[in-house]
Amino acid sequence: MSKNIDVESMLGNAEMAAKWLKAIANPYRLMILCLLLEKERSVTELNETVPLSQSALSQHLAVIRAQDLVNTRKSSQNVYYTLKNAEVTEVISILHRLYCAA
Repeated sequence: MSKNIDVESMLGNAEMAAKWLKAIANPYRLMILCLLLEKERSVTELNETVPLSQSALSQHLAVIRAQDLVNTRKSSQNVYYTLKNAEVTEVISILHRLYCAA
């Protein structure tokens, strides 16, 4: 017995997945997201870990934010990042296990 496929929903989901994958498809952004998988991190912590200038890191974080992959929290002068939700966490967990884990 075949299932009815909701092509419009499938297309919408595929478009969202393609945007996520485009945002993730950069070694530095993948590194940032893998670091966020472990715990919440401040921009300062990320800047100390990821081998990028502050301005380059900010540009990569802007791409990740624009695709709604992370939550941000401001505390005093610091901005903290966490992964957005279970779906993002699941995708990054798989990529981390396959490509980021040492």
